[in-house]
Amino acid sequence: MTAPGQPTLVRRRVVVHGRVQGVGFRMACARRAEALGLAGHVGNRADGTVEAVFEGPEAAVQAMVEWCRRGPPMSRVDRLEVHSEAPTAAHGFGVA
Repeated sequence: MTAPGQPTLVRRRVVVHGRVQGVGFRMACARRAEALGLAGHVGNRADGTVEAVFEGPEAAVQAMVEWCRRGPPMSRVDRLEVHSEAPTAAHGFGVA
C-alpha cells in the first residue's frame, strides 16, 4: 500500500528485440534509469535480446519503458515486450 502523497511504485520487466547488443544499449539504459531514480537491472540475454527490470514511481518507469522503444542512437529496436511484476522494494541499478 502506498502512503498518502507518495507516488505509486511499479515494476516492469522488458525484453528488447533488434540490434541491441554491442551498441551501448545497456550502459545508456543504466544511465537513464539511474537519472530517473529507478531500481533494477539490465543485461544481455543469450538470444541477442536485452532484458531490463525497472522499479520505482509509475511515471519514471513508464518514461524508461518508452525510452526502450527507441534505445540509444546506434541501436535498432524491432520489438519490445513489457511485463508487469509486483514491486520488490529493490534498491540500486545494476548492469550484467
